[in-house]
Amino acid sequence: MITTSTNRRGFLRNGAAGLALSFGAPTYLRAQSAPLKIGHLTPTTGFLGPLGEYAQMGIKLAVAHINANGGAGGRQVELIMEDSVNPQTASTKAERMFERDKVDMIIGEISSASSLTISQVAARYGKCFVNTGGNSDSLRGKDCNRYMFHVETQNSMYVNAEGAYFKQQNMVEGKNWYTLTADYAFGHDLLSAAKAFLDTNGGIVAGEDLVPTDATDFSSYLLKIRQVEPDVVALNLAGTQITNFFKQYREFGLDFTVGGFGFDTVAAWAAGAQNFRGTWPNVWNHLIPNDASQAFVKSFTDAYGKPPENQAWGDYNAGLIMAKAVAEAGDASGDALVAYLESPEAQFDLMKNRKGYFRPTDHQLIQEIYAITALPADEVKNKYDIFTTSEPLPGADEPLESLAQSVTGGTCTF
Repeated sequence: MITTSTNRRGFLRNGAAGLALSFGAPTYLRAQSAPLKIGHLTPTTGFLGPLGEYAQMGIKLAVAHINANGGAGGRQVELIMEDSVNPQTASTKAERMFERDKVDMIIGEISSASSLTISQVAARYGKCFVNTGGNSDSLRGKDCNRYMFHVETQNSMYVNAEGAYFKQQNMVEGKNWYTLTADYAFGHDLLSAAKAFLDTNGGIVAGEDLVPTDATDFSSYLLKIRQVEPDVVALNLAGTQITNFFKQYREFGLDFTVGGFGFDTVAAWAAGAQNFRGTWPNVWNHLIPNDASQAFVKSFTDAYGKPPENQAWGDYNAGLIMAKAVAEAGDASGDALVAYLESPEAQFDLMKNRKGYFRPTDHQLIQEIYAITALPADEVKNKYDIFTTSEPLPGADEPLESLAQSVTGGTCTF
């Protein structure tokens, strides 16, 4: 367990002053003596470990910036971090954080399965859990609960965004798709959303495989792909699975179109410019050219010596959102925070063109997303800038909720 009450000036060179810490000053500075305790759970080992490391960096930087700016409603933030490991361990650690450590809320997670178990514990205690990495539609549908909020974009939003790109490229109707899917809750959910999209738009599933989360050798799958000769190879993978696939795909000399319906930039960086290819949906990336994003990139790079990955963005923003919520609600209780976060006044600067808000019906953060496209290897100048980023999706003339339609995962009932 890592506990930190962050007031570290070393973190703050060129830090909070340049970032959109939009906690209204009069409320924000109300003095309260007790610290605000935030529990943070995320996997830092296993196939999601590389993402978890960025998540921890993001939340630590957020707490440093919050505390340097007066705290959350005048309360300094104390951060308690642990490796969530797996769904069962995540549940146990969430219970301990609420019972022993007396945390006011929990932020984090990447695994959809672990997000579910943490949310169930949080609901029993009447405390908020902010999911920063679990994409499953069912978390916003049949498995939703009143105390769970989602900073991470859901699977169907990514499918709708990436699907629109493939339709523009005439790569859906009548085309053969081969899917590789991570064999756990996130992957199963994403595959359902992907199949629904293909079925609606005339795509053909010519082959599919479920891939164990600990798989490192993709040769058997690549041999099948070579035999089927699909028009598109669609990856519903996660973490180090994607990196390993990219590397071995190139080694096999395959050249079918590759894409997918969910992506984290750490997978592209780990694969390297020679191996990374395709166009992918992305909640945020370090190349977004607005002032707030670039201020965050600079602050993070100054602190850690490398640019932030999208998971760092998610956990950082979750910290800022909940600090603002505590300040505005004047209370860190679960019910007070839910009431504020569901209100029309709860809108958040997410370092994007438009502000985001939580949809009251399922607590999904409605926001712009992006598409990233691999650069040709000979155009790459460093190991991080290996792709280009699109303009925000949906377009400026489209409703922000337009990507959050036709979702799978059942209906949310609080």
